Amino acid sequence: MQLIRNLMSSVTKGALIAGFGLSAMMGSAHADDSAVILLYHHVSDSTPASTSISPEQFKTHMTYLAENFHVMPLPDVVAALQQKKSLPPKTVAITFDDGYRNILENGHPILQSLSLPYTVFVNPDEIGRLSNQLTWDDVKAMHDDGVDFANHTLDHIHMLNRLPDESKAAWLERVWGNVEEAEQKLESHIGESLKYLAYPFGEYNEVLAEKLASNGYVGFGQHSGGVSSYSDFTALPRFPAAGRFANMEPIKVKMNSLGMPVTASGVDDPERTNPIIDETITLKIDGNDVRLSQAACYFQNEKLPIEAGPGTLSYTLDTVLPTGRSRINCTAPSNSQNRRYYWFSQPFFVSRQDGTYPD
Repeated sequence: MQLIRNLMSSVTKGALIAGFGLSAMMGSAHADDSAVILLYHHVSDSTPASTSISPEQFKTHMTYLAENFHVMPLPDVVAALQQKKSLPPKTVAITFDDGYRNILENGHPILQSLSLPYTVFVNPDEIGRLSNQLTWDDVKAMHDDGVDFANHTLDHIHMLNRLPDESKAAWLERVWGNVEEAEQKLESHIGESLKYLAYPFGEYNEVLAEKLASNGYVGFGQHSGGVSSYSDFTALPRFPAAGRFANMEPIKVKMNSLGMPVTASGVDDPERTNPIIDETITLKIDGNDVRLSQAACYFQNEKLPIEAGPGTLSYTLDTVLPTGRSRINCTAPSNSQNRRYYWFSQPFFVSRQDGTYPD
């Protein structure tokens, strides 16, 4: 697998420079400036249904990807988008969160048999401590097989949780210390530091995102949508692909989605101290491939009032956000890619009254 991974990486990088290799031009959004990142947790029939996909269904997903998409290592996808280089058509990256042992037992053989690269975001203090987790020997063996490992905090904390009477500065120092210690432990065990962070539960705020950026990290959320060079690299979206999202027909649509070329989201901070939203929020959208005349936005499966103009899409939300996590999804067809949709997701996070978040 490592040889396959090395060959794939070399071919991919060569293709980015030669065959596909014109820089993506800002102001000219197109399908080759786009990719999809999938998110899994458990590959098992006996784990919590909400975060699990059966081995049989996972094999169906992976076989479909191998036959219809260009599956690339996550670091190669991120590097290409950061450098505004075009990607091969229909590029997908595969990720897992939490480092469960069933990834190795049930997922890894399927991925190896199809020569598909993937990334696992792990909590170093959980590795080898719990029976349902990978061991460090497992991690090293998988890494030798070409699997990338990255940071998911030391122990899967709610990063936005505040301790009683904790100042914002003290909170940031505490949670960032957790991230850095986790990164150091990962590097000490596998000899590699990607400086990627998948936020546990997908929760982040503006201050945390700025901290990631200033320290050279790339962040990954759990909200939906394709990724592109326009994306916020402190909170790249990933499509959950297990549990109720594992059904093959809907996931095909998501696998084929495109990163909406949003230049301004209209939301400064996804963490809301006031859960009441009674405002119109406007997305600014670049390029002419997004068919805004057929755009739609949804909140909790309800269609929102929208207004589309030249390079803008506005949605009106008049509601009290629920405690915990919620999001708005906006989609619009591509003018050039038949049956493919640009997809943008705006997450919101609202704490309990005591400043903590529910699982």
